[in-house]
Amino acid sequence: MAYDSSATRARLLDAAYSEFAARGFAGARVASIATTAGANKQAIYLYFDSKEGLFDAVLENRLGILGDQVPYTPDNFAEYIGALFDHLAQHVQLARLHQWKALERPETTGLQAYSHISKAESLASRMGVDASTGMDIFMLALGMAQAWTMTSDVVRSMGEDPETRLREHRETLIFAVSAVIEKATART
Repeated sequence: MAYDSSATRARLLDAAYSEFAARGFAGARVASIATTAGANKQAIYLYFDSKEGLFDAVLENRLGILGDQVPYTPDNFAEYIGALFDHLAQHVQLARLHQWKALERPETTGLQAYSHISKAESLASRMGVDASTGMDIFMLALGMAQAWTMTSDVVRSMGEDPETRLREHRETLIFAVSAVIEKATART
C-alpha cells in the first residue's frame, strides 16, 4: 500500500480541529494532534511549517466547509444568518474554534478578511447603503448568529424544552436581523 500524503494532511487537519476547538491555540499540543492523526510531529511541520500555520490551515479549511454548507445569500440575508445559526448550533466545535481564535490569535488571515469584506460589500450594495454600514450590519448579524453558542445551556434554555428554545431563538434571530436591515435601509 502506497503512502497517501493528502490523506495524512486531511487526518492532521481533522485531529487539529478537535484539539484546537477543545483546548485553544495555547493549550493544544502538537504531539497529541500527531498521535490522534496517526502521524508524526514532523509531518505537521512538513505540511504546515508551524503550529500557527496548522491553526490557520484548520481555520481556513473549516471556513471553506462552512462556505460550502452555508452559501452566502445577500438577497435573503436574514435567512442566511438563520442557516449560519443552524450550522453553528450543530457544529459547536466550529463556534468554539472561532472563540479561541478571537481570544488567542485575533489577527485576520487574508482569506478571512476577503470573505468578510466581500460579503459586507455585497450586502451594502444590495441594501443601497455605504460599505461601512454594510460591514456594521454584517458584524452585528454574525454576533447574533453566534450568541446561542456563547451562552450557557442553563441560561439560554430558561428551564424550557431545549428544542423549543432553539426554534424560538432562531425565529427571534431572523426577526431581529430583518428589523436591523429594515431600519438601516430606511435611513438611506
